[in-house]
Amino acid sequence: MSILCECPECHKKIALKNKRCKCGADMDRAKKARKVKFYVVYRLPGGKQVRELVSGERLSPYSIEDARKMAAKRTTQKAEKRILDIKQDDSMTFGELSQWYLSLGKVKALSSGWRVKLALDRFNEVFGDILLSQIRASDIENYQMRRRAEGKKDATIDQETGAARTAVRKAFNDGMISGDTLRTFQSAGKLLKGNANARDRVISQTEFEDLMANSPAHFRPIFATAYYTGMRKAEILNLTLDKVDLRSRVIRLEAGDTKTNTARNVPICESLLEILTKETRILRKAGETRHLFLYKGKSVTDFRKALKAACDKSDISYGRGDVAGFCFHDLRHTAVTNFRKAGVSESVIMQIVGHTTRSMFDRYNKIDADDIQKAVAQMDAFLSNVDQTVDQEENCDKTETSKAAMEAGFEG
Repeated sequence: MSILCECPECHKKIALKNKRCKCGADMDRAKKARKVKFYVVYRLPGGKQVRELVSGERLSPYSIEDARKMAAKRTTQKAEKRILDIKQDDSMTFGELSQWYLSLGKVKALSSGWRVKLALDRFNEVFGDILLSQIRASDIENYQMRRRAEGKKDATIDQETGAARTAVRKAFNDGMISGDTLRTFQSAGKLLKGNANARDRVISQTEFEDLMANSPAHFRPIFATAYYTGMRKAEILNLTLDKVDLRSRVIRLEAGDTKTNTARNVPICESLLEILTKETRILRKAGETRHLFLYKGKSVTDFRKALKAACDKSDISYGRGDVAGFCFHDLRHTAVTNFRKAGVSESVIMQIVGHTTRSMFDRYNKIDADDIQKAVAQMDAFLSNVDQTVDQEENCDKTETSKAAMEAGFEG
């Protein structure tokens, strides 16, 4: 049984005897100012180590005296073999919860599984060794502010806390933890509200042609497929020959191929058909023949360098860091907008690109200056027609009145 203290500057847990943290913070001064949190560290039967923030009735996490009281209590419980008389939240660290969550088959099967793991790894750097029951909403909020101070974007921070929240919710649904822990993670809200981080970048036909001209041969058909269909990156890169029917001009995606686990058919337009017929045939090599898009005989798994190089040559800003910057996912916004401008019904567009809700369609459908000018022109035409109709009706009324007057003998 031991006691650790948390540096108020770098938040590392260090031995109680240390007078100064490695970051340079004066621990003795911080303790006197009650800025240092204390943790009790012990092992459960079986050898698992637990780090528990000092808490409980009339116990303060900033008091060394209370830390010693809690350590004595845990020592007694352990001696009397009552250390396990605590709820599961008090025996599971967030790191252990993360390992369990990442081991789930459904999580492993996610195309974005690497991103989930990365987000949880970042969250575990601070909370990995802390018991779930000891994590407070204010701790998560402090984490958010600290990450923001480190220069991380709100969207990145929300991904990290969101991944943690999802893992906790799954554990609660499986009966592994209590509602107290779930409420803690749910009460720490997002930094971004609504669709505040939604992108609205749509590339023009000219930009598309420039990027195509400046792209390497293996990337051009991938880029064109995204532009003309609005398919997701993973859906495109995982395309195999059996799913692409050039004769019928359709790409047939099975449920397991899509993010929404819903099968759908994606039409191939004339322009895309020409590109796929010509360029993929040139790129096909002996050896790896299952995937549609290849580079040096192997399936393409990443094309960020190719896209960035094409943007640089086309004098187009690249990346999410710039408001006007272009990234591959923007082609999905572009396709939805182009479909809508072409007069395709919203329900058909949603089916083609795989949107399951109207709100998601609205996020990807962008209204630009051309739409506004077209709306003004339509309004002018409408009002012009209304004026003509009114004039015609007035002329008709005058004619009828004159006829009636003549019949009544009122005309000279």
